Amino acid sequence: MHSSSYRRGVTFSIAQAAEHSGLSIDTLRYYERIGLVDPPARDAGGRRSYTEEDLSWLVFLTRLRTTGMPIRMMREFAQLRRLGSPTAGRRKQILLEHRASVRERIAELQSCLDVLEYKISHYSQLEHTFVEGITA
Repeated sequence: MHSSSYRRGVTFSIAQAAEHSGLSIDTLRYYERIGLVDPPARDAGGRRSYTEEDLSWLVFLTRLRTTGMPIRMMREFAQLRRLGSPTAGRRKQILLEHRASVRERIAELQSCLDVLEYKISHYSQLEHTFVEGITA
């Protein structure tokens, strides 16, 4: 689901929000409890009712978590977001710092992948030599 498929005014249950964001219902409640997510509106039955904007924010939070941003930093970002445009510079700085961290992690993983590729190639050569030695 992407934002162009939403209709204005449509709301989503906590189960739908969880499915869309890839978070569990428990994690959604936890994010609300620690201030990463504003408490959503409630429907007539008292159930959480998420908007398209809420879902977009949840997806963004999920991406930050997936890239390893600490909860502490996510909370700062969420608090600044609530304060609006005057905090754009600090929010951008947080993202720039996190991007640098993500790039370092990608380089580290690439180095690890290179070693794995080398070892796989090495063992393929050993297997080939062993099999040819038996059949020769």
